Amino acid sequence: MSDSDPNKDKRVLVQFKSETGELVGSPLDVPIDIDVKRLQLVCNAVIDEDNSTPYAFYLDDEEISENLQTTISTKQVDTESVVEIVYQPQAIFRVKSVTRCSSTLPGHAEAVISVAYSPDGSYLASGSGDTTVRFWDINTETPDYTCKGHKHWILAIAWSSDGEKLASGCKKGEICLWDPKTGKQIGHTLVGHKQWITCLSWEPMHKDSSCRYLASSSKDASVRIWDTSTGITKYVLSGHLQCITCVKWGGEGLIYTSSQDRTIKVWRASDGILCRTLQGHGHWVNTMALNTDYAMRIGAYDPAKGEKLLIGERKDRQEKALQGYNLALKLTGTEVMVSGSDDYTLFLWHPAKEKKPVARMTGHQQLVNMVCFSPNTRLIASASFDKSVKLWDGVTGKFITSLRGHVKSVYQVSWSADSRLLLSSSADSTLKVWDVKSKKLHMDLPGHADEVYAIDWSPDGEKVASGGKDRVLKLWRR
Repeated sequence: MSDSDPNKDKRVLVQFKSETGELVGSPLDVPIDIDVKRLQLVCNAVIDEDNSTPYAFYLDDEEISENLQTTISTKQVDTESVVEIVYQPQAIFRVKSVTRCSSTLPGHAEAVISVAYSPDGSYLASGSGDTTVRFWDINTETPDYTCKGHKHWILAIAWSSDGEKLASGCKKGEICLWDPKTGKQIGHTLVGHKQWITCLSWEPMHKDSSCRYLASSSKDASVRIWDTSTGITKYVLSGHLQCITCVKWGGEGLIYTSSQDRTIKVWRASDGILCRTLQGHGHWVNTMALNTDYAMRIGAYDPAKGEKLLIGERKDRQEKALQGYNLALKLTGTEVMVSGSDDYTLFLWHPAKEKKPVARMTGHQQLVNMVCFSPNTRLIASASFDKSVKLWDGVTGKFITSLRGHVKSVYQVSWSADSRLLLSSSADSTLKVWDVKSKKLHMDLPGHADEVYAIDWSPDGEKVASGGKDRVLKLWRR
C-alpha cells in the first residue's frame, strides 16, 4: 500500500456473533484491511477453540471473501460504530467434486427409477421398472444381487439408518424388505395398500436403534406404519383426501405427510393421532424435506471420521445418532420443513410447533419437483420443471440465487456431505455439479443417453450414482 492511502492505518471495532445471534467476547479493535485468514485466527482465539474448524464470515448477509475493507465499502457500513461479523463454522473435511464416469452398469431391463447409497456408503441399491431391486458392489463396480419379489414397477426404495435393511415399494402396493449382505428377502411381503406406493420412510435411529418401524405412503390416500419384525400393520393414518406424495418420519416423534389434496398433515408417531394440518399450497404438494434429513439418514455414521457403520453396540450407535440429530437442530432449535408444490411455490414451516408457515418462497416458473436441505441445514435447494435449481436460506426461506444450465426439466438434487457442492439431474440427460460459494456451474457430467431420473451422492462424499430412462446405472468418481 502507498503512504497516501487514507485507510492504511484505519482501524475498526468488530464484534463476533454466532449464527444463532449470541455475541462472543467483547468488541475488538482490528485493522480495517484485515483478511479472512487473520479473521480466522482472531475468531479462534476469541472462541477459545482449536484451529481445526474453518469459518466463513458474514457482514450484513454478505460473505467477507477477501478482506473486511472491501465488504465494508460495498455494503456501505458505518465504521464509527461496532461492526458485527457473523461467523459460521464450515465442514472440517472437504468433498472433492466427481469429475468422470468410472462405470456404466447395464442390468436393468427398464428405466432406473431410484438409486440410494446405504447410510455409510458401503452399499448401493437401485429400483427399476423391470420389477427388480439390484445391489451393486461399489468397490469393484459390478452387480452384486438381483432381488426378485415384486410383480410391478418399483417406485420407491429406502434404507434403514442402521444400513441393515432396504425397503422397496411397487406399483401393485406391495413392500418387500431386503438384506444387502445376501440379497435375500427378509420376512414376507407387506401387503395392505390398495394402490401404488409413493414413498417410504424408516423411524430414525435415535428414536429406535433396531430400526423396526417403517412408514409407507400410497396413492390410496393412506399411510401405513409397519412393524417389520412381524410384518403386521401397526396402524393406518387416514385423513388425506387424495394421493399422498411424500412421507417423512421426523426426529421429534412426529410423522409428516404431503398430499395432492394440497395439505400437509402432522401425526404423532406413537399412536397415529393427527396433530395439525398445514394449509397454504394452491395445488398438489409434491415434495417435502426436513433440516434433519441428512442427520437422520446417516444415523451413527460420521463422514468426517469415515468409519463404517456397524461399529459399537446398538445403544452406543443410538447415542451417536442422537448427537448428530441435536447438532442439526443447533441453528433453529426445532425441526424445520420445506414443501414444494405444483403451484410453483415452496413453503417453510415449523411443523412441530405451529401451522402457520414461516415463509412463502416464490420464483419458480414451473412445478417444484424436489426440495432438499443441505447437510449443515443452512441452505435449501429446489429443483423445478422450469429448468432451474434455486438456492434459499434454510432458516428464513430468503431467496439466494438461481443455478441455470440445464436445458430441460430438473428432476432431482443431491448435496455433497460438506454442503459445498450440489448435484442436479435433468431430462436433458446430464448431471451438473454446482459450486455453492461461487454460485456457478462447477462440472458438467454428460454421458446418459436419455433422461436422468435418480441421483445420489454417497454420504462419505466419494462417489455419485445416477440412473434413468437409458436403463443403465452410472457411477461417477473424482
